[in-house]
Amino acid sequence: MKIAFVGKGGSGKTTLSSLFIRHLAARRTPVIAVDADINQHLGAALGLDEAEAARMPSMGAQLPLIKDYLRGTNPRIASAETMIKTTPPGEGSRLLGVTGDNPVYRACARTLRPEGDVGGDVRLMVTGPFTEADLGVACYHSKTGAVELCLNHLADGRDEFVVVDMTAGSDSFASGMFTRFDMTFLVAEPTRKGVSVHRQYKEYARDFGVPLSVVGNKVQGPDDLEFLRDEVGDDLLTAFGQSDWVRAMEKGRPRTLAELEEPNRCALDVLRETADAAYERRDWQRYMEQMVHFHLRNAESWGNDKTGADLSEQVDPGFVLGERPAPQPQPA
Repeated sequence: MKIAFVGKGGSGKTTLSSLFIRHLAARRTPVIAVDADINQHLGAALGLDEAEAARMPSMGAQLPLIKDYLRGTNPRIASAETMIKTTPPGEGSRLLGVTGDNPVYRACARTLRPEGDVGGDVRLMVTGPFTEADLGVACYHSKTGAVELCLNHLADGRDEFVVVDMTAGSDSFASGMFTRFDMTFLVAEPTRKGVSVHRQYKEYARDFGVPLSVVGNKVQGPDDLEFLRDEVGDDLLTAFGQSDWVRAMEKGRPRTLAELEEPNRCALDVLRETADAAYERRDWQRYMEQMVHFHLRNAESWGNDKTGADLSEQVDPGFVLGERPAPQPQPA
């Protein structure tokens, strides 16, 4: 299952995405955690110190390797240089799984165990920060493109999770990546600013059939909960209250997930149950159609000019991504 956490800056989406990742890890569920936000804090929320977080490899910096590996023997892709962030897989492409080993994960991922010996491993990947070299010459989507390309080539299945901490605000919809998810959790505080992005998110999501649920955060009492219900209606799924556990984590004093307040643990159970229910609505054919739709739009608007190729020819009309392991042997 591919899960996105979105919301305005400061809403707590990184905190809640890290809690959900820990929740999965505590149950030894295979999970890949991806920090796709311009402010890279997911690693720290999962227990890395500043030095360890700074040493995380950047997916954006490994884009040539990612393209070359995923291209495989696909005859429709002449070279890695002609691949763009929306290039869809086809016959001969290499697919990624949530588990297993491959050059992409060896170059871009690090394995953590946020719940210690009582939990399972988390494979963490980060897009990389916006650097001084990027100022004035690049946008952050040049980095998140690596995430989109990997999601396009990911054959994940039930009880396997990819959890992405997305960019803040409506910027999450600046590329087709928002259609790559089985469930999107919008984190909202009980304030006017906190719920301001909900309407815009809902319209975008509805147009493409993207499941969207609102998760209240920093809820202090019944009045906050009533405010959220009045503003977002039935989209409100559950809510997290003020948390001493979270405050301790933010101070660098981590605790085990078992010490999280019971109402907040119950809210995590609701998120997992909702994600599991979304599995039954998976439609791989529609998933491919949306992938192709955004690829053709990108090809026409800038991709063809940039690569000097007709990128519409990369579309394999007979190929539908599904739940299957990558059939190609892994190169050394």
